[in-house]
Amino acid sequence: MSILNVSNLNHGFGERMIFHDVSFRLLKGEHIGLIGANGEGKSTFMNIITNKLMPDEGTIEWSKNVRVGYLDQHSVLEKGMSIRDVLKSAFNFLFELESKMNSICNELADASDEKMAELMEEFGTIQDLLDAHDFYIIDSKVEEIGRALGLTDIGLDKDVTDLSGGQRTKVLLGKLLLEKPDILLLDEPTNYLDVEHIEWLKRYLQEYENAFILISHDIPFLNSVINLIYHMENGELNRYVGDYDKFQEVYAMKKSQLEAAYKKQQQEISELQDFVARNKARVSTRNMAMSRQKKLDKMDVIELAKEKPKPEFHFKEARAASRYIFQTEHLVIGYDEPLSQPITLSMERGDKIILKGANGIGKTTLMKSILGIIPSLSGNVTLGDYLYQGYFEQEMTGAKNNTCIEELWREFPSWTQYEVRSALAKCGLTTKHIESQVRVLSGGEQAKVRLCKLINRDTNILLLDEPTNHLDVEAKDELKRALSEYKGSILLICHEPDFYENFATKVIDCSNWSTKI
Repeated sequence: MSILNVSNLNHGFGERMIFHDVSFRLLKGEHIGLIGANGEGKSTFMNIITNKLMPDEGTIEWSKNVRVGYLDQHSVLEKGMSIRDVLKSAFNFLFELESKMNSICNELADASDEKMAELMEEFGTIQDLLDAHDFYIIDSKVEEIGRALGLTDIGLDKDVTDLSGGQRTKVLLGKLLLEKPDILLLDEPTNYLDVEHIEWLKRYLQEYENAFILISHDIPFLNSVINLIYHMENGELNRYVGDYDKFQEVYAMKKSQLEAAYKKQQQEISELQDFVARNKARVSTRNMAMSRQKKLDKMDVIELAKEKPKPEFHFKEARAASRYIFQTEHLVIGYDEPLSQPITLSMERGDKIILKGANGIGKTTLMKSILGIIPSLSGNVTLGDYLYQGYFEQEMTGAKNNTCIEELWREFPSWTQYEVRSALAKCGLTTKHIESQVRVLSGGEQAKVRLCKLINRDTNILLLDEPTNHLDVEAKDELKRALSEYKGSILLICHEPDFYENFATKVIDCSNWSTKI
């Protein structure tokens, strides 16, 4: 049974075409991985099918009475709401039903016999719906999902605007799962989630009976939960049965066959054009030349898709730093209250240290305290000499109305336009991306702009806070290679062992000193 039908979808931003005549069908029980490079339109597609964005052309038809749950990577939570408030808002439609049921009770007092029978039937239907959706045990369901995602450790009465990026993701995910939608739409749900809760989500999706569409660049996670791939590339959407590994195998074969057919056709076109050119002027062969020309005119010419620029990351390296990069002594980090016990930690030149642990325990706060961006509550940080720092924050800050060119020029004002364009192109951005405002780019494209700033600055210590979030597979692999070759020191916050295990010299579990565990 078809749950969603998308037909002849066309959409673009300015001159940039995102989709061209795309069609898509979602069937009951399908577990779909929606994949493609950064900027191919995966999140745009999700916004279109949830009516957050109107397409230029095409139709989107959902089955009747289908409840859709959408976890959006750019969702915003309102100040003043607690975690408990947000989780309970999953049941808003049930509270509305309860209100309607109470209204029916008031109407019963003055209703005629005929009207009373009608109202009682409606009352019974609502009562059944409330029972089916666990309305009378809402508080215990909220507590249950809070424990599963580690939200009770934070405190369910905490204001949602005081949460870290990972904690916000968990709250939105918890609300979505409590809603029990017929269809789940998940846009990079593992971003900011720690290993323990990624495993929990993996088990949940493996046992999920309904359909879902999942966008993720975490390939092991993707492979473990999906049975279909839809690949988005060059404005097209193509279906592949199986997991990501099977898709790669079939995609490589299709690409090879298309290239072989293209070469064969180009050879035939060349021979026909040559024959026409040599024979069209001679009376005796003119008819044969015209026949060949007609064949050329009718030929359905094979076109190869333009190769997307592959990112190249090469970090510029400054002179060597002193032996110790930093040393902390009885450092207590936090804001209004301590996030840590006293931390004594040192980093030597050439160390590549990974900070791991659950969200909200203070990994980013520790990094910012070492950098001096936020003050520590007590203790000392001693920085080494001759440090040339490069800092990659979790999310982009500053004016997003700038174009990519303006954003990089602001960082390197002495560069020529050619140098700016070349630097951005090397990071895998096309001409249309480079000339676009930063705000219209995908999360992965914005990350590439920030990486472009970082790799072109002389550094001997890189402080990287979740740099793989939003990056596509190719960019992630290239960043891993670049960090492996980097001769300087690295302090990296990351939840992906597959990414860092080949170059890390030390992995620190921050839960050992956190006060939030």
